[in-house]
Amino acid sequence: MSIVKINALTVPDAQREVLEQRFASRAGSVEGSDGFEWFELLRPVEGTDQYLVYTRWRSEEDFQAWMEGPMKAAHQGGGPAGGAAGGPAGAEGGAERPKPAATGSSVWSFEVVQQAAPKQG
Repeated sequence: MSIVKINALTVPDAQREVLEQRFASRAGSVEGSDGFEWFELLRPVEGTDQYLVYTRWRSEEDFQAWMEGPMKAAHQGGGPAGGAAGGPAGAEGGAERPKPAATGSSVWSFEVVQQAAPKQG
């Protein structure tokens, strides 16, 4: 079964729009990665200032390959949109890195042991 990675990002109210715009500008950057299955950016509604970045992968190895390749390049300014949460979104040769939108981050890892989809029909 698949694995799930959830990045819990602490985002102050003033930075919410910045974070969401950075993720919108990176659209498509992970979807072509081998083993990638799903992405969601979850906005908090009440009781927390943490956004959740949900990704599902075929295997831990696929996730690690993405982390060491495309994700690393994007957060170092080599990807199409730079880092969404705090990387250099739009940074061009020598340009100053923008301020991170998130003030904290922790990654949670899970194995999918059960799943269900809506009934057809």
